[in-house]
Amino acid sequence: MKKVLGLVLALAMLLSCVSALAADSVTLTYAEVNPLDGTIVGEMAKAFKAKVEELSGGSVLIDIQAGGVLGSEDQILDNLLGYGNITDISRISAFALTQYGCDKASLLSIPYTFVNEDHFWNFAASDLAQEFLLEPQEIGLPLRGLCYGEEGFRHFFFKNEVKGLEDLKGLKIRVSSDPIMTGMVSNLGASATTVAFTELYSALNTGVVDGAEQPTANYRSNAFHEVAPYLLLDGHTLGALQIVISDAGWAKLNEEQQGWGMEAAQYASSVCREKVAEIEAQTFELLRADGVTIVDVEDKAPWVEACQPTIKANTEKLADLYQQLLDMQ
Repeated sequence: MKKVLGLVLALAMLLSCVSALAADSVTLTYAEVNPLDGTIVGEMAKAFKAKVEELSGGSVLIDIQAGGVLGSEDQILDNLLGYGNITDISRISAFALTQYGCDKASLLSIPYTFVNEDHFWNFAASDLAQEFLLEPQEIGLPLRGLCYGEEGFRHFFFKNEVKGLEDLKGLKIRVSSDPIMTGMVSNLGASATTVAFTELYSALNTGVVDGAEQPTANYRSNAFHEVAPYLLLDGHTLGALQIVISDAGWAKLNEEQQGWGMEAAQYASSVCREKVAEIEAQTFELLRADGVTIVDVEDKAPWVEACQPTIKANTEKLADLYQQLLDMQ
């Protein structure tokens, strides 16, 4: 009887501790516009969540809201910067902050900057990357970057067959509301058309646009290949991304918890690097099985030359910094 009573008391104490821990825990909402499964960004989100909760012993919980349920990337970023309460953390494109005055961030979206993925990861591991991540704080935005990642090179895809640069003339290509992407598409002879990411499938299906561009994993996971089955591998930019947290979200954590968040972000970054090649290889196999026509651009020199107006216009004010990026290959 005493043994049973002892077990009951021990169980009660355990439940009390668990209850106290839950009561004291902080929950941060993590927004992701893409699906969790089958995407590099999804793997990164899951890795971040698992590591934060492991390091904190459950005192910090991450509630991942994926698949765009909290809105588009622009809407999420507006909420983060406007001290909204919809989300605390998000994975964003590395150049998304350009429209909010982050000039350094814009350099990561300059066409044909990174020659390969190792070139990007040399940057991501550098002191320069930390400077870029904290740029929002420097200019007074209520946001900070935690780490960088990438989702492979971004490529164009189309409703109808496109074999080369000359076939882009006059086509309507969806881009985000970013002057560098708009300039690049215009330099290539196409018509840059802004469409919300959440509306892109419909826009392709109905012919509002003739094509768009995304990393290959996102191209397939969002089923764009169903309505635009022609993939052109030009690799105009690397799909650089970062995990960011709002000042409001950061303030919910004590100093030790903030340290765990930074450590978890670095872990998520390393998982991203490991997963990107694996997921890309699987994606290409699946796309070929789905009947997607894939054309590789073997000579990118004409593409690079065509984009020189946009490259020069957007790097001249930060020429020395941009050269540092180029020299990291």
